[in-house]
Amino acid sequence: MVELYINGKAYRVNVEEETPLLWVIREHLGLTGTKFGCGKGICGACTVLVEDSPTRSCITPVKSLQKKRITTIEGIPSNHPVKVAWRELQVPQCGYCQPGQIVEAYALLKRNPKASKEEIVSVMSSHLCRCGTYGRILKAVQRAQKLMGVAS
Repeated sequence: MVELYINGKAYRVNVEEETPLLWVIREHLGLTGTKFGCGKGICGACTVLVEDSPTRSCITPVKSLQKKRITTIEGIPSNHPVKVAWRELQVPQCGYCQPGQIVEAYALLKRNPKASKEEIVSVMSSHLCRCGTYGRILKAVQRAQKLMGVAS
């Protein structure tokens, strides 16, 4: 039995301790916003926050997460500036990588609301988008900064 704290709620799940967090989130808890991409922690589609740090859930065993605070895409309020900016600028094309992208951007702006263009590009480049929406992603992060009142 594994005890997890996800999006402000405690869960007890009967899984093997080596089970990747992604499968617990999606298959056992029904939080399907987090996506399976490469399964190797490379593409970023499965990114969640563990104690506010972006984490690839497809390669993270649940045994390492007991009693840690986990945030999925569902745990970010719909009126948060990052989500608002994503909608305003219609960032997604196919949308598959977007939950991981939004979680990463949310973490970046929480850690550094005044991140420079170079910092945004550097951090967001750890995610793969097969549709190539990188320009819109950059603009959305910068728009979120404006909505947060930290950029001109």
